Amino acid sequence: EKFEKALNVCPECGRHRRFSAEEYIELLTDTGTWRELWPTLHSVDPLKFEHYADRLVAARKKAGSSDAIYAGVAKLDGRSYHLGVMNFRFMGGSMGSVVGEKIARLARRSLEKKTPLVLVCTSGGARMQEGILSLMQMAKTSAAIAALQAAGIPFVTILTDPTTGGVSASFAMQGDVILAEPGAVIGFAGQRVIKQTIGQDLPDGFQTAEFLLEHGQIDDVVPRGSLRETTARLLRHMQGQRAP
Repeated sequence: EKFEKALNVCPECGRHRRFSAEEYIELLTDTGTWRELWPTLHSVDPLKFEHYADRLVAARKKAGSSDAIYAGVAKLDGRSYHLGVMNFRFMGGSMGSVVGEKIARLARRSLEKKTPLVLVCTSGGARMQEGILSLMQMAKTSAAIAALQAAGIPFVTILTDPTTGGVSASFAMQGDVILAEPGAVIGFAGQRVIKQTIGQDLPDGFQTAEFLLEHGQIDDVVPRGSLRETTARLLRHMQGQRAP
């Protein structure tokens, strides 16, 4: 009971257990303000990849029909913003065409409404069953976010455990401010692949949020209990607004 009240964080050692996408939405929005956008946007099987159609059906039964990301509009401390939360329970949060399309639409809507965008990221990488169509989402989302940043609209990313592959190689690392949860695994390729490629042992703590903060790749490591307050304060600061 104490563990759950602490947002799935051990009250003794501070270790963070994974949080569901729905719990992040509840944490980062004012009560009753969340409105999901494009919930009926579904993945198809364009390459007729073996067993992919069956896996999609199983994933929807397990993790809901919104694919690997929830996209919507909400309020945080009374201020409107757009929020995307990746759903690791849906095929490991893999980035397929639907994930890229929802993020691109969120970015364009944020530009149109001049409203900040926050993305909570968790993913095993690009969805191999969609091949090049999945990899195209890296460029697609990056272009939409570039337009957002050119207009000076705040964009914040929150990296949770794990954030890897094509997601970490595109929108997850393009925030004006990049936050991460303690102990989160963040990187592109796996440690074994990197070690075999460069032929060297990797340092302790490699690909953890703390290691990346120390080396300047992210801006801060924020405990889950402080995530709501920190995000709200950043958005106020980036928009030149006073605290309520």
